[in-house]
Amino acid sequence: MFSDTRHIAVALAGLGAFLNLYAPQAILPLLAEEFSASPAEIATTMTACTLAIALTAPFTGVLADVVGHKRMIATALIALLVPTVMVAFSASLEAVIAWRFVQGLLLPPIFTVIIAYIGGEWPADQATGVTGIYTAAAGFGGFLGRFLTGTLADSIGWRGAFLADAAVTAICAAGVILLLPRERNHVRAESLRASLAQMLAHLRNPQLVATYAVGFGVLFNFIAIFTYVGFLLAAPPYDLSATLIGSIFVVYLVTFITTPMTGFAVRMFGRRNLVIGAVAIWAFGAALTLAPQIAIIVIGLTLCAICGFMVQTSSTSFVASHAASGKSSAVGLYGSAFYVGGSVGAFLPGLAWQAGGFPAAIGMVVAMLAIMGMIVVLLWPK
Repeated sequence: MFSDTRHIAVALAGLGAFLNLYAPQAILPLLAEEFSASPAEIATTMTACTLAIALTAPFTGVLADVVGHKRMIATALIALLVPTVMVAFSASLEAVIAWRFVQGLLLPPIFTVIIAYIGGEWPADQATGVTGIYTAAAGFGGFLGRFLTGTLADSIGWRGAFLADAAVTAICAAGVILLLPRERNHVRAESLRASLAQMLAHLRNPQLVATYAVGFGVLFNFIAIFTYVGFLLAAPPYDLSATLIGSIFVVYLVTFITTPMTGFAVRMFGRRNLVIGAVAIWAFGAALTLAPQIAIIVIGLTLCAICGFMVQTSSTSFVASHAASGKSSAVGLYGSAFYVGGSVGAFLPGLAWQAGGFPAAIGMVVAMLAIMGMIVVLLWPK
């Protein structure tokens, strides 16, 4: 998988970013208890981060097209240490939310720009495979953030767990600085105005806009499923601890094997056919989480993770490879749509949860998957 040091650096960038993005998810019931908050209120710790990402992602791309890719990625990883440490020292839910928002501001310079780096530094026929490596590492980072935070929260407390997350982030930052070469093929925009013009031009490309809509649905569904399944499993009859809820996210490890195969699957079945099939299986996996047996819930979550990462890899690699110019801003717009979807996916299913419990939240997920499928059928190139 890692045929050169660039692959390792790409993987470390994904791991560091997504570890921080998803770190609170396994301990949301614990935080809700400590701060006397409802599930919808405590989910704001996720919404604040994804909202900050959505607001800044396209403009991060604009800036990266001017100042360069590696510089943006490395600087953001180092700066990310500050809010991660400050979450651990927060005395109120409002402070946690504020520092999570700051974390969100620093994540687009990592994962938006690394996708543009891949699209510019590898040929198009290799970029999907390298994006698969990045996405698999991001999946592992998402798992590690949840598992490490959940496990350590039971032994040293959630504050100590966030300090451990900061230590892992520091290791990722050092790896990227040492192993990621400066970009060779990136053509910098003449100015911020020129880069902004390129970004606006992407919005006139119907295929890119359709892909942005798919990205919105991807994170909407991920956040909805993996946030509210934690509340399901923390309540009777399961009564799982933070450690056991964090362990549920071991399903993400499967994507470390399956996601790098996305490039091969795209070549075999075609991007459009692959995504249509993945969306259908994803809906089936979501339905399985409604079963009363934990084993079947885990199988459903595994299918959701595999299909979600395949759709994400296919979509992001398409954007990075097919944007004629301004690749960072093109990926930034995708990131904005993606994380707007995540913010909505933390909020709206919370209202559904209050109205009808976990089945209502999953019903909203299946409806979103149906919309995504129709977009791909009608608007993606055959």
